[in-house]
Amino acid sequence: MNNYYSHEKQFYVAVDCIIFGFNQGELSLLLLKRNFEPAMGEWSLMGGFVQEDESVGDAAKRVLNQLTGLEKVYMEQVGIFGEINRDPGERVVSAAYYAMINIDEYDRDLVQKHNAHWININNVPPLIFDHQLMVEKARDLMKQKASIEPIGFNLLPDLFTLTQLQSLYEAIYGEVIDKRNFRKRVAEMDYIEKTDKIDKSGSKRGAYLYKFN
Repeated sequence: MNNYYSHEKQFYVAVDCIIFGFNQGELSLLLLKRNFEPAMGEWSLMGGFVQEDESVGDAAKRVLNQLTGLEKVYMEQVGIFGEINRDPGERVVSAAYYAMINIDEYDRDLVQKHNAHWININNVPPLIFDHQLMVEKARDLMKQKASIEPIGFNLLPDLFTLTQLQSLYEAIYGEVIDKRNFRKRVAEMDYIEKTDKIDKSGSKRGAYLYKFN
């Protein structure tokens, strides 16, 4: 077998997963307290190396599954991070992906096994390497997408109120949204559908439940 690139230097390709969750009106990030070197004891995103028999995208799905037990989760590539000295262990180029999961639907035993914890997005501690930059770019991308695509469907229950939906968008954008303006925007979103079901947990009158169609 010919090795056409034997004269080229070899280095590692990795993936890092930025995993967002939504709970009680707040956006959180799933982070590891590393129990291995390099940077043992510091906070990190969940990552891993791309194997010979998988694509970069499949590697990201595998890493997400290994941490949460979830499959078929919405994921999107944030970008490629390849500064020469970004990883003190070796020369590593990493593809970062972000995912959004329902905070009630993951495998808690797996998360605990990996020493992972949910951290409020406003209280994220210093992260190793360039992981903070990955998170910032993921949030910017999420804000852009949220205005035109139903990316929040993994973060909410199957049926939700407009108040819950507004709370999610406020968490994504990090700002308070005017109620009337938000409801006008929802009326223009063809991927959000009103049902005939009513949630009466908040008041006697109740509120109509919606779903992503």
